[in-house]
Amino acid sequence: MHSLNLYDYTLPRELIAQEPLRNRVDARLMIIDRAKGTIEHHHVRDLPELLRAEDSLVLNNSRVVPARLIGYRTRTRGRWQGLFLRSDQESGVWELLTKTRGTLKTGETITLQDRDARDGGQLEVIGRDDEGHLLVRPLAESVHLDDSLAGHETSPTHWLERFGRVPIPPYIRDGRMVDADLVNYQTVFASKRDEDKASVAAPTAGLHFTENLLSNIRKGQTAIHEVTLHVGIGTFRPIESDNIDEHHMHHEWGRIDEQTCQNIQARRAAGGRCVAVGTTSVRVLESSVAANGGELKEWTGATDLFIKPPYQFGAVDALMTNFHLPKSSLLVLVSALAGRELIMEAYRQAIESEYRFFSYGDAMLIT
Repeated sequence: MHSLNLYDYTLPRELIAQEPLRNRVDARLMIIDRAKGTIEHHHVRDLPELLRAEDSLVLNNSRVVPARLIGYRTRTRGRWQGLFLRSDQESGVWELLTKTRGTLKTGETITLQDRDARDGGQLEVIGRDDEGHLLVRPLAESVHLDDSLAGHETSPTHWLERFGRVPIPPYIRDGRMVDADLVNYQTVFASKRDEDKASVAAPTAGLHFTENLLSNIRKGQTAIHEVTLHVGIGTFRPIESDNIDEHHMHHEWGRIDEQTCQNIQARRAAGGRCVAVGTTSVRVLESSVAANGGELKEWTGATDLFIKPPYQFGAVDALMTNFHLPKSSLLVLVSALAGRELIMEAYRQAIESEYRFFSYGDAMLIT
């Protein structure tokens, strides 16, 4: 049995970062050398010197949407909360994770409230899907007095921008959003390309990058590429089985284009490394390899790839990632790359050196 307890550690609560640093690049960066088994300490601002000219840096450009919705059942005025997961462009139906007292009935409506607790548009309950998620349809006629939605009465993006809150993880301020999170919990390279898909959690390793840092990395001739993986609700779900081999990963939708694949392959052939920023970028790269017979090629689709030891990486040579929760699938993934013993020693040193943990915390670079 591959025991989940092997990936446990005790973290002092005061080391969980509640806010990002004023300057993102001032975050600490632990360097873990797999070949030497060594651990060194730098800062994110040192990345231009730590990367090589022939390397490829791969970023996840998925955009976090203000997916958390708050309102009430229009008829009973009972409080209601929901988390937007995805929408279907053809039918206009949204899929939500929801919490409310009582049973929501097909045909009833939910009145949304904006971030200032003002009443806004309404959602009509359609039913539930096979997973028990709530299906709703936004009522265009309910927003006719809202100028911010004029011409976008059925657009999930515009509804969420108008009524949604950033779904801050529960370990940050007990999940309470502040206005600064609208900027802080978003990468500077986030794309608005997908109208019907987006992330409900940030690809947090990417939060460390600024436009100036990216410019300095490019000046060093390191290539910067973008892929997409929309982070789903499964990122909040723990591994529930004591045997991690019994765990089934959530599906997440991703994409990598052919030109990006060719550029990465050419640089790897010339001795460069494919440096993934974040475990989400890893999942895209390795899902592409798994779907294409061991080769990095163009890929679009849903992936439930669970990377756990022992795993043979087909595309990723190095990884920049934040520090992850105990007993999480993400901690298992980084252990598959660096080895469990080295990772657990790195976490021990990080706690001893008072690194800042989780989404707004510090990072490591595994080489």
